[in-house]
Amino acid sequence: MKLRFLLPLLIFGVLLVLFVVGLGINPREVPSPLIGRPAPHFSLTTLTAADQQITEAQFGQQPVALFNVWASWCTACREEHPFLMQLSQQAEIPIYGLNYKDERPDAIAWLRRFGNPYRIIGHDHDGRVGIDWGVYGVPETFIVDRHGTIRYKQIGPLTEQVWREQVAPLVAAIRAEAP
Repeated sequence: MKLRFLLPLLIFGVLLVLFVVGLGINPREVPSPLIGRPAPHFSLTTLTAADQQITEAQFGQQPVALFNVWASWCTACREEHPFLMQLSQQAEIPIYGLNYKDERPDAIAWLRRFGNPYRIIGHDHDGRVGIDWGVYGVPETFIVDRHGTIRYKQIGPLTEQVWREQVAPLVAAIRAEAP
């Protein structure tokens, strides 16, 4: 009889513990299930030329590539953009873009205003490609190796500190791997 009354209390306690533990998880540290797996296939028109295409196959044309998901309406994207411009000018790594759930004219105006660090940008107006890549917010950045394998995912702005401490050593290791 007592067990009948204690069972709901026990279930509530377990749920409460799970809730408290969940609150302590940093969403920027949630591991992506795509790490170590092939990049999802996609084919999109480019942002600046609707008659051109971008696919994931273009990432494999270099030893390592950076794939940055951004939008003109994204405040955090403005934070990371100066660093992406710096990276593109230093030519440390080719940068590809995915314009996510954005209006084409807004995105083009944004690039004219702040500069364009990308070699080519896919226009993912409906967000389907982003979903396949596991994007749940912008900005997000992926490192893809010459085999088309996702090696890293950064949730939130890519900063100089994140680059120096996490991404640059990985990029160097990928480049050092035998082709």
